[in-house]
Amino acid sequence: MTEAYGPDATPAPIVVLGIVPTDPPFRVVEIHGNVAGTAHDITDVIRLAHQAGLTHVDLDDPAVVRWVGGGKYKWAH
Repeated sequence: MTEAYGPDATPAPIVVLGIVPTDPPFRVVEIHGNVAGTAHDITDVIRLAHQAGLTHVDLDDPAVVRWVGGGKYKWAH
């Protein structure tokens, strides 16, 4: 898990972590606090969410996705 949440906070089910500067760069995706895989772009995030059983994947909704270290269009340093 990436962090603890207060009693009134509801964490987003999808968390996209910061960029790992490899070649090619990628971001780790957590779903419900568990590592679901790695993503090289936003389509990978949607694919991983669907594989985890999530059908509503609004990448612009902070209640659905929390972007760490850059938004949905940041995939390189």
